[in-house]
Amino acid sequence: MSILVDKKTRGLIQGITGHEGARACREMLSYGTRVLAGVTPGKGGRTIEGVPVYDSVREAVLRHPSINTSLITVPALFVRDAAVEAIANKIPLVNILTEHVTVRDSAWIIARARREGVRVVGPSSVGIISPGKGKIGSIGSSAVEKKIFFPGHVGIISKSGGMTAEIGVLLTRQGIGQSTAVGIGGDQIIGSDFADLLVLFERDPATKAVVIFGEVGGSYEEEAARLISQRKCTKPVVAIIAGYFTKDLRPATVLGHAGAIVSHGQGGYHSKVSALKKAGVHVASTLEDIPRVLKAILRL
Repeated sequence: MSILVDKKTRGLIQGITGHEGARACREMLSYGTRVLAGVTPGKGGRTIEGVPVYDSVREAVLRHPSINTSLITVPALFVRDAAVEAIANKIPLVNILTEHVTVRDSAWIIARARREGVRVVGPSSVGIISPGKGKIGSIGSSAVEKKIFFPGHVGIISKSGGMTAEIGVLLTRQGIGQSTAVGIGGDQIIGSDFADLLVLFERDPATKAVVIFGEVGGSYEEEAARLISQRKCTKPVVAIIAGYFTKDLRPATVLGHAGAIVSHGQGGYHSKVSALKKAGVHVASTLEDIPRVLKAILRL
């Protein structure tokens, strides 16, 4: 099994006529994901890679009622409006690829989605892949994704798009397959965090362990540690936290990442590592340690 994406995924791409949307469409189709429709206001009637384009989500859903996932690739200024359409039409999963969405818009979208029972992944999400079943977004690459990810029993949750693929490669080279890999994005406010997805992996009988890649800033890693301490996730978790170098920086140092904010004793490298270790998480010192630790845990 897997989480979020499987062979039953039926995709809609909002912003399909743009560069990112068209690329994601090609890659998703190449991987075997069913992309039923695209939306770009004012460009209805066109096709991209054989996928029909509509002027509105409403029209797309009426023509293709089995749509259950939307990938948003529109410019940041229009993400809120695109999300409103997807949520209003009750699309269960909305994956926002777009970067530089404002904190205000992200907070508004996520609050609205939760009220309507819609799951949001992102913004700044590279996508979601369940190896051998399907993918949403640009996670991996159509040329090499089969060398990066292959089916198995380890889930991946990563703030970094690039590190999602890097961890996939490390596991694959060691013969450790993946159930689902999710790029959650590294913004200050995101729709689905580590804790949210750990709960889903806990329910997935095919997932035997989970790897999380965290970074300095925010408190999502500490929240995951709290969830694990409460036994709401009982499966083994291996974590690696980027940002060891920040221990020598002044507290007021500004880092470039949107979610890299440290305050009130949370968000720093040591606070994250300490919380995770106390919760029983296996914290790796280097990326190369991850497959070694997993093999020991899973007795591979």
